[in-house]
Amino acid sequence: MIAIDPLQVTERDNYKLLIGSIIPRPIAFVTTLSEKGVLNGAPFSYFNIVSSNPPMISVSIQHAAGQSKDTARNIKQTKEFVIHIVDGQNVGQVNMTAAPLPPDQSEVALAGLTPVDSLQIAVPGVQEAKVRMECVLEQCVELPNNDLIIGRIVQFHIDEAIYGQGRIDPVKLGAVSRLAGNSYAGIGEIFEIERPV
Repeated sequence: MIAIDPLQVTERDNYKLLIGSIIPRPIAFVTTLSEKGVLNGAPFSYFNIVSSNPPMISVSIQHAAGQSKDTARNIKQTKEFVIHIVDGQNVGQVNMTAAPLPPDQSEVALAGLTPVDSLQIAVPGVQEAKVRMECVLEQCVELPNNDLIIGRIVQFHIDEAIYGQGRIDPVKLGAVSRLAGNSYAGIGEIFEIERPV
């Protein structure tokens, strides 16, 4: 085994170790509204479930040039956002939203995604996602170089084609995940292992 002290390497080295080993990572495509009403959209792979009761998720948003990114700033201001699950059919458009646009330009429009009204919050989602979750800000933990967003889900939207008997079909969803660099992965082989009782 190679032993690496994170304090003895660069931030970039630590980043490569993290994104190369913690795989696959689910991708959250997050939409928010700016103070001026611009619909912002951006993908984040530091994303996961926090709780099912109440249903909560977390998204960690790294700072850019020492400042909160548009997404985090908008969430802190409006207290609302929409999480979308990225799949094989929309990953190309979602990738386009990673472009570093100024706050007064919409990445959603740039990518040709279709805004759709939410039911419980003011922030629109996008029609191209098979799963979207309307969220309100539960807590924002401001860390030295990022904003850890914890959101409570107030509304689920699930495509009828992937849903049945209270469950989402993982193959029909076709979620994609981030690996390292420019690499993504599909759902891959599915296998089962029974838990001990």
